[in-house]
Amino acid sequence: MDLNTKKIKKNAFRVTKVRGITASRIRIPGGHMDADLLGKIQEIAQKYGNGTVHITTRQGFEVPGIKFEDMDKVNELLQPIIEKLDINQEIPGKGYTAAGTRNVAACVGNNVCPYANYNTSDFAMRIEKAIFPNDLHFKVALTGCPNDCIKARTHDFGIIGMTEPQYDINRCVSCGACVKACKKKSVGALEFINYKVVRNEEKCIGCGECVISCPTSAWTRSKEKYYKLVLMGRSGKKNPRLAEDFLIWADEQSITKIILNTYKFVEEYIDKDAPGGKEHIGYIIDRVGFEEYKKWALEGIEFPEKTIIKERIYWSGIHFC
Repeated sequence: MDLNTKKIKKNAFRVTKVRGITASRIRIPGGHMDADLLGKIQEIAQKYGNGTVHITTRQGFEVPGIKFEDMDKVNELLQPIIEKLDINQEIPGKGYTAAGTRNVAACVGNNVCPYANYNTSDFAMRIEKAIFPNDLHFKVALTGCPNDCIKARTHDFGIIGMTEPQYDINRCVSCGACVKACKKKSVGALEFINYKVVRNEEKCIGCGECVISCPTSAWTRSKEKYYKLVLMGRSGKKNPRLAEDFLIWADEQSITKIILNTYKFVEEYIDKDAPGGKEHIGYIIDRVGFEEYKKWALEGIEFPEKTIIKERIYWSGIHFC
């Protein structure tokens, strides 16, 4: 068959090492879905694939062993999955169009995990709605707390949940559980002064360990949701590195706007001759300069008074060139 491989990739099918055989990539925004969809993925794998399914690192499914001539039939079976997950499409019935931007990944969040400070899957879906469909190479990950189970610091954008602990001295019995937990499991931002627990606001990272450890609920999470946004983590062959803090105590709206502004920045500065028409955002920032990126990223955004914006980011890590 005479096929356009760029078109295949854009439609979220993989070009495999076996001639005439492809694999369908099925993305699950936020990594959460109804269990009944597993049966539909099984149907695709058994009817058109080789009967196996690979669970990807980006919280999706990859169905290998699909013949090129069966791609349209697979897309028909994918449509109920896409509709159930409420995923944006360029053309309904044509599968996962515009697959350059990767699936928005998330840890399990506060629906399940006691450490998580927010509903990661819900926020991931709102980001999905804002950025898809898109062909540009972006990776976004959300984690509920600084434990970072999703490895947010290896992505272009990592969103780490924070909380501003609220202290009720009338419920405190001076047991010291919160101070011990903060010292042993976090950054040591709490101390006893005159039988009262005092929080060092500059040192506190908003992890919520004090809330979890307190037996009397003297510590509670803040009603306001806060996030840390880390930028330009990446793996790969060329200069892998961990993402660095950009925003601290940020709000959801500001983070979403920064991601959207970054799409505009990439459209302006991407290397048009980049392999596959894709270039990592970090490479573009390295070439253009962080100050220019920051100007684009912060355009038109009004931040909450509490938000800390890093003036300059200096990346470290393995450096090959």
